[in-house]
Amino acid sequence: MELSSELDRLHFFEQARKISEATYASNPLDADNLTRWAGALLELSQFQSVPDSQKMIQDVILKLEEALSINPKKHDALWCLGNAQTSFAFLTNKEDEARPYFEKAAQYFQQAVDEGFL
Repeated sequence: MELSSELDRLHFFEQARKISEATYASNPLDADNLTRWAGALLELSQFQSVPDSQKMIQDVILKLEEALSINPKKHDALWCLGNAQTSFAFLTNKEDEARPYFEKAAQYFQQAVDEGFL
């Protein structure tokens, strides 16, 4: 991918993160916003070093869990949580340490399907 395209993508998701952060300040019970915020952070995590990416993904997981505490049947939050778990697993050096994250991801993907994602 071209550098300008990557920079555009970075800018887009950084703007989305800022908007979601501001929206959260005025309405912390908006599960849709929390899901958008987490999705933006998950995309931004790809531009970080491995340790920073892992920290960012942990924040993604917390935001999605917060969204699910508001709306437990929110299928897109479940799907995004599966993606976050998968991303974290790929950043884990050892297979035995990564396996639980892949297993959690599979569970979240199945829950999302059960809730009507696909």
